[in-house]
Amino acid sequence: MNPLNRREFLKGSTALMSLASFGLLGMNFKDREGPLQVALIGTGWYGKSDLFRLIQVADVEVVALCDVDSKQLEEAGKLVASRQKSGKVPALYEDYKELLSKEKPEYVLVGTPDHWHALIAIDAVKSGAHVYLQKPISVDVIEGEAILAAARKYDRKVQIGTQRRSTPHLVQAKKEIIDSGKLGKISHAEVCCYYHMRNSSHPDFMPVPANLNYDLWAGPAPKLPYRGILHRGWRAFMEYGNGIVGDMCVHMLDAVRWMLDLGWPVQVTSTGGIYVDKDSISNISDTQTAIFEFDELNVVWQHRTWGNPVDKDYPWAFKIYGENGMLAGSPMRADFYPEGRNNGEPIHYPVVLEKEKFPEDVTEKDIEIHAAPATREQMKDWLKAIESDTLPVADVLQGHISTASCILANMSMDLGGRPLKYDPKTMTVLDDPEATALLRRPYREGYSHPEPDQV
Repeated sequence: MNPLNRREFLKGSTALMSLASFGLLGMNFKDREGPLQVALIGTGWYGKSDLFRLIQVADVEVVALCDVDSKQLEEAGKLVASRQKSGKVPALYEDYKELLSKEKPEYVLVGTPDHWHALIAIDAVKSGAHVYLQKPISVDVIEGEAILAAARKYDRKVQIGTQRRSTPHLVQAKKEIIDSGKLGKISHAEVCCYYHMRNSSHPDFMPVPANLNYDLWAGPAPKLPYRGILHRGWRAFMEYGNGIVGDMCVHMLDAVRWMLDLGWPVQVTSTGGIYVDKDSISNISDTQTAIFEFDELNVVWQHRTWGNPVDKDYPWAFKIYGENGMLAGSPMRADFYPEGRNNGEPIHYPVVLEKEKFPEDVTEKDIEIHAAPATREQMKDWLKAIESDTLPVADVLQGHISTASCILANMSMDLGGRPLKYDPKTMTVLDDPEATALLRRPYREGYSHPEPDQV
């Protein structure tokens, strides 16, 4: 019997509903023929980077691309054609819903700004696709709960782009230092970012260019006056993301949680604000401290977008402290520093680069070449999880916990630094109705906030 032609079989909502009713959305289609049918939604910097890493490790046909910027979309189409085996320019779409309906991709990569993550991920999962979703997975906590609920309901594998879990030198350090018990009892960790990455400009308002559908770009979020800094510049605004805590802490908190097998924090507390750069358009904090409390262990976050880093070798990093020493880790390196003479010698773990194996990395525009091996491993793990019907290393639950913890830190800061205890079973902040109300952000008219019990 010929293998199922999945793209034809899933055409139309009636067919999809029939599949769901018979429990067939969990099929892996192991007998399928030809390359993986992939779509990318959001063709900016990291969306393309993720896609190119997938192309490097799997037999892929990119069938469609989606972006609200037609200029960026057309450029991405040409780049993808030059990188994929078929040499074809994918179908180009402005509206992701039209892409999902017409193309029925098996695999969807989501690289949009954060405020679109939840709606796109949920719709992609409901269409039958497995999803690779960039972090943070959401801009509010209930969005994350809804993505998780959709992934489980429709039995799709959702891998999150917290690729420290697949960073070769950190995987090795975890095995040799953490898993072996070399640190002894571990009861403290520090995570930090001291990059001067906060937008400090103050551009004037300007007309929206003809190539950009700005209304669709804003989507469920507030439509702020246009200033011409959307590409990467959107991170300056809490309306579209979660600040530096949501952008950078989520990686390092997730790395510590992975290293130490931690679940939800018992309590989250944070203080901070705009202490130094008060003149720019940015409304994200330039200085912030957060404490994520676990049983007999605190993970303490600090970021400053000004001044010097505490440790020049680890400006964006985690440091895990045990009674026998400390393990420091970052995307660029890791080091074990023993405490005293009886706990061994220092051990250095250099970053793994794969320039010889993947020479195209060297010439790719804007690539984070040190992160490319990690993303490739993350993609391979995602595909393996789909094939074996297991959870991937950065499963959506793990991404949700790390994302939500960072959102709770921002909420705590906004509420004057009071501690917040989130209960994922009731989806409330315990004994705090004011904080519970902040777990859902208001959506712009015309958009409905996803609810976990309605996906």
